[in-house]
Amino acid sequence: MLKITGQRDASPDSILLILEGKLAGPWVEELNSYWSQMSVIQQSCTAIDLTGVTFIDSDGKALLTRLWQQGADLRAAGCLTRCIIEEIAKAGRVGSSRLSRKDK
Repeated sequence: MLKITGQRDASPDSILLILEGKLAGPWVEELNSYWSQMSVIQQSCTAIDLTGVTFIDSDGKALLTRLWQQGADLRAAGCLTRCIIEEIAKAGRVGSSRLSRKDK
């Protein structure tokens, strides 16, 4: 199961997504749909908080890579999640790197 909570970020038209649970299986598509809906209503996501995520499968990693390449700031805690996010960051993207790590 994956819980997605949208929270206002620094600017009124941007949202912080807080994820809790597993980013795997059907929940990957759930996050993808949520992300797509934000584009339709012309809101941007400046950050995705992964501190509450306990597992990310290969499809979840692929989606996070795409979202990161589109400009999302990925925030992680815990060894495994940070490792996945660091692998994503190594792929690179145009512009500045916006990778955040929080230690527990």
